Amino acid sequence: MSQVHLDIRGSIAEIRLDNPSKLNAFTVEMLAQLAAHLEVAEGHRDVACLLVTAAPAKAFCSGADINAWGGLSPAEFARDWVRGGHRIFDRLARLAKPSIAVLGAHAFGGGLELAAACDVRVMAPGATIALPEAGVGIVPGWSGTCRLARLLPEPMLKEMALFGRRIGADRCLEVGFVADVAEDPLAVAEAMATRVAELSPRAVEIAKTMIHAARDEDTGAMIEALGGAAIAASGDRAEGVQAFRDKRKPKFPGH
Repeated sequence: MSQVHLDIRGSIAEIRLDNPSKLNAFTVEMLAQLAAHLEVAEGHRDVACLLVTAAPAKAFCSGADINAWGGLSPAEFARDWVRGGHRIFDRLARLAKPSIAVLGAHAFGGGLELAAACDVRVMAPGATIALPEAGVGIVPGWSGTCRLARLLPEPMLKEMALFGRRIGADRCLEVGFVADVAEDPLAVAEAMATRVAELSPRAVEIAKTMIHAARDEDTGAMIEALGGAAIAASGDRAEGVQAFRDKRKPKFPGH
């Protein structure tokens, strides 16, 4: 049975974690389901924005289910669990469409890393964030010391990763990690997502690409995507394709 669901409502796609008995902690199957849903949401032409939510529980996501990785060999843990999860979270971060994480409850470990992979976050007043990995003898593995280092002040990140402290919603708002703190974070996120649908899809996509390139979120791919988009609209590209089809030497117009 699926524990990650995809619901598309007009211009809004919602990916919802649904493992409340384990505080929405990730299993191997859930990671695979998340990856599949991201592909569908990316390819759906009507979708303007993605919401990442979770079934009601004491945590938006408590991280990774220890039963899913506790018995892995060092090689399996590094190769399959850490690198595999990292690839999926990177896929979310590089989605062409904007994404919003709805933190109605605590986001710990992998749950915080999931939220960090979204473009913006909306948080409930009583929710907290934390990186508790050191308490079970591991370190953050799905961008907790990489992407979060670009989004949070270094002392705050160290408070969580080195000292095991939880950070509340107010402090998250103060440093800009969350866009808003609200009693109904889903309603706020849905309003934001509805607004995205009123904007130019290409302008939004390119603006996101430019921002990510500026903060070193897969800069090489972002630069090549922008270059590819520019050349694809050129007369040179049209002439090159047509000349290939006509089996003749191209005469590039230079524009």
